[in-house]
Amino acid sequence: MTATPPATRILVVDDDPTVAEVVTGYLLRAGYLVEQASDGRHALELVAANPPDLLLLDLMLPGLDGLEVCRRLRATVAGAALPIVMLTAKGEEADRVLGLELGADDYVTKPFSPRELTLRVQSVLRRSAAPPPVSPVLVAGALTLDPKARRAFRAGVELMLTLREFDLLAFLLRHPGAVFSREELMRQVWGWEFGDLSTVTVHVRRLREKIEHDPAAPVLISTVWGVGYRFDPVPTPQGS
Repeated sequence: MTATPPATRILVVDDDPTVAEVVTGYLLRAGYLVEQASDGRHALELVAANPPDLLLLDLMLPGLDGLEVCRRLRATVAGAALPIVMLTAKGEEADRVLGLELGADDYVTKPFSPRELTLRVQSVLRRSAAPPPVSPVLVAGALTLDPKARRAFRAGVELMLTLREFDLLAFLLRHPGAVFSREELMRQVWGWEFGDLSTVTVHVRRLREKIEHDPAAPVLISTVWGVGYRFDPVPTPQGS
């Protein structure tokens, strides 16, 4: 396994002491520094005081659950780009999708293997730590994206994008007019050869909510039925 820089810090949030201990043990053996919190409010306090490199967040927490913790973090500038991987004992797709819709970058369903957990964490961290590509500022209509600064704007207003949302938008802006399947986007943006394709669907929907004038009738990110998605930088005026 590739050595992990000692400075990489992960905050594990789980109210089950056994699960928290097992997860912490996996991550320590993988070379990470690990902190723990047993409830959502404590987790928010720790993130505010000293943001970790990644948050491993259980969905079912007492009081303030994992979904609300994720929602609150994504509503702040500091928490918008924090890598978040959700832990859930629920296997239903609806629960996974809800976590992704609130801004989680990935999820791991209990029970999980040490290898699956560390691979998911490594994948998310690799994307967040990757040096920005040497490329100019990307402009498409009202959208402006600076890959080096990892900042995006719509009509001059900065967008609060998660790690995956930013990478997805950057990829689409670099390939205007091209159609990509969900499998291709998962490989190109997530770096995965396999995974739940609803992850891509949810991220496209979240991105539309942030860049489209009317997310219910998108004109920038079009669905090509039976194929995938296409970014149209200069939409055709309606009625033409």
